[in-house]
Amino acid sequence: MSTTTTASGTLNVGVATRETKVKRTDTATHWQLMWWKFRNHKMALLGGSILAIMVILSLLAEFVGPYTPQERTSQYAQGRPMGFHFIDAENSFHLRPFVYARVAKRNRVTLRMETTVDKTEMWPISFFVRADKYKMWGLFKSDLHLFGLENNRHFLHLLGTDQLGRDMFSRLLYATRTSLSIGAIGVGLAFLLGITLGGIAGYFGGMVDSVIMRLIEFIRSIPTLPLWLALAAALPREWTALQVYLSITAILALIGWTHLARRVRGKLLALREEEFVLAARLSGCSHARIVTRHMLPSFMSYMIVDLTISFPYIIMAETALSFLGLGMREPIVSWGVLLYSAQNIRSMVLMPWLLIPGLVVIIAVIAFNFLGDGMRDAADPYTK
Repeated sequence: MSTTTTASGTLNVGVATRETKVKRTDTATHWQLMWWKFRNHKMALLGGSILAIMVILSLLAEFVGPYTPQERTSQYAQGRPMGFHFIDAENSFHLRPFVYARVAKRNRVTLRMETTVDKTEMWPISFFVRADKYKMWGLFKSDLHLFGLENNRHFLHLLGTDQLGRDMFSRLLYATRTSLSIGAIGVGLAFLLGITLGGIAGYFGGMVDSVIMRLIEFIRSIPTLPLWLALAAALPREWTALQVYLSITAILALIGWTHLARRVRGKLLALREEEFVLAARLSGCSHARIVTRHMLPSFMSYMIVDLTISFPYIIMAETALSFLGLGMREPIVSWGVLLYSAQNIRSMVLMPWLLIPGLVVIIAVIAFNFLGDGMRDAADPYTK
């Protein structure tokens, strides 16, 4: 409201004023809109948090794990998970976690040595202890561990041990690093192959498109599992662990690029006649620049979603091959290698804790699916 003063008095004149409020979404970039929508997806945030914890623990496996993957505790072979406690047998609370002592006794029936829990003795768990030496990421030497027992005569196996007395918790950390790295490298290679070949087929069309599409159809016509088995079985047994690691990663990438290539081809076929592509051609841009700087970024969000959803595919493939004995082999430790030792009934009955890596695989795959669902919804931030 505004007031106007005259000789006859004061006259109030109503002036219709309207303030235009600029919303935050009106000035935000596409990536900001994607993030705002993604963070509202609770299950996607949960899945991303779980995967982030897995990645951090696997990167710090030497520091977090109390033992190396191949170190053995012969007196506790096939040992049950020890866990940790804060309350002792007398219901007394301890600020410092502890595990109960283990005593080896001979079974009077089977005459086998068995380890029993001795609740009269407690082994306190210490943090930042000096124990076995390791080389962090193969670069830095250290002997500092996040937790452990200061008495070298005692042992700590939170998730138990395998048939040879190797710590399952430490091996699981190293296995997580291996399996996730295979997934990352395999998906990265498949991503590059899919974008390159799919982009060439969709942009140029004609004979090039026909040849690439026939190759994709040939690869997809072969059943996946027999193809994996055939390629993995062809690897020489005398190859080193690094050669097997790289070969398995390459095999998974060479098979997994076809889905993305078909999506990229379809998108480019729809975009190559658009006005902005024609303008780029008239301005003298090269074919590579038109594809990489103008066409691919227009649906990059969808490719990122495809990249996320492809992770479980690669991880499950490696786990299946290693479980069948055709993938990773000792001394490399992966989820499939750990599950390989639990593929017979005797191991499952006597040592059910060997199936813990399978539970980790399930959690990782579900977390990737949750993350992929959230990114798929965020890829189109304008829909409600």
